[in-house]
Amino acid sequence: MKTLAYGLYGLNDSVQRMVRNLLPAALLLGRLYVAWVFFKAGLTKIDDWGTTLFLFEEEYSVPLLHPEVAAFLATFGELVFPVLLVFGLFSLVSSAGLFVINIVAVISLEVIAPAAELYHIVWGLILMAVAMCGPGLFSLDKMISARLRRA
Repeated sequence: MKTLAYGLYGLNDSVQRMVRNLLPAALLLGRLYVAWVFFKAGLTKIDDWGTTLFLFEEEYSVPLLHPEVAAFLATFGELVFPVLLVFGLFSLVSSAGLFVINIVAVISLEVIAPAAELYHIVWGLILMAVAMCGPGLFSLDKMISARLRRA
């Protein structure tokens, strides 16, 4: 029985090491995916600013902010934070910023379709992983950090 337990835990450890080696690629793919989603949303907002303002005035109920300010901040965040996230630059700030935008988007809608809610949960989890794990090996943050340590 002990041999079986040792064998299973040994196998588990081996698989964990392999999966851990995939973490940098997983973080990069997560960053790219979430950045693409939010950047597209920002482009949609600037494509028709009049409609964006209308939606923030009539459809979205962003707490504590005037609709025009909320529209500007959301658009700014959806265009700037994804670019930073792609490069892995200031990744804690960019992932936390997009996490806040994501939460505000969900609470600002009176009714949200279950499928849309699920997407927001997935995006939030990816952003939380980047915020907690860092951007990974393939990032400017990692490169800059390594150079600062050598200097």
